[in-house]
Amino acid sequence: MSTLKEIWEYRTMIQSLVHRDLRGRYKASVLGFLWTFIVPLCQLLVYTMVFSVILKSNIEKYYLFLFVALIPWNFFSSCLTGGASCILQQQGMVNKIYFPREVIPISFVTGAFVNMLYCEIVVFAVSILSGVQFSLLSLLCLPVVMLVEFVLALGITMIVSAVDVYFRDLEHILGILSMAWMFMTPIMYDISIVPEKYVPLFYLNPMTSIVTAYRDILYHGTVPKLETLGMAAGVGLFFLILGFAIFGRLKRRFSEVM
Repeated sequence: MSTLKEIWEYRTMIQSLVHRDLRGRYKASVLGFLWTFIVPLCQLLVYTMVFSVILKSNIEKYYLFLFVALIPWNFFSSCLTGGASCILQQQGMVNKIYFPREVIPISFVTGAFVNMLYCEIVVFAVSILSGVQFSLLSLLCLPVVMLVEFVLALGITMIVSAVDVYFRDLEHILGILSMAWMFMTPIMYDISIVPEKYVPLFYLNPMTSIVTAYRDILYHGTVPKLETLGMAAGVGLFFLILGFAIFGRLKRRFSEVM
């Protein structure tokens, strides 16, 4: 509780780091902030051409089926791989001034989350144009799903960012892990094609529940199943608690190791 209280006292610092990250993301580029919307739109265009013309899928509106899952995956993947080096990237600040070190992964994940929110505007617009009929209850579930993913991503980032300070090879391992994790998550395929005996194994992956919930809302226009959200929330909370515990133990020697 004392750590959480201290983090809250440094909330202004978190806001400043998030603002700096968002401003510096497309610094010196001609289109600047517009790239936040251009990138997902270009992804949508490519997937539409590939899976509607070249590799035709039996899934109706496959471009949307894939798109609504890909954006949240991109957020999680960036936290898993990019978040690993967030402490090392701020080592000058870590070695010179005092502040709760948890501020760095929190600001990194928050910045990536804000960027995902802008991308979700594009996803939502495409869903409407594609004829998805939303219910009020399903839309109210969307912020809950986003919060669950944020909690999971933060917990994972706390772990990998702390471990990476001591074990620099982790960044390369996570690149391979992220690729394998993506194929073990039903992003490019529907969970229904997975053999029944392997389905419980797939649901041990928290991103399976999260992606399914996003797809229920933005592709089917329905309310996610409570057990789907509950499982994802439970795993996310577990990783958040574990992440704070591991980070709190390893942060004591950051300055010595870097």
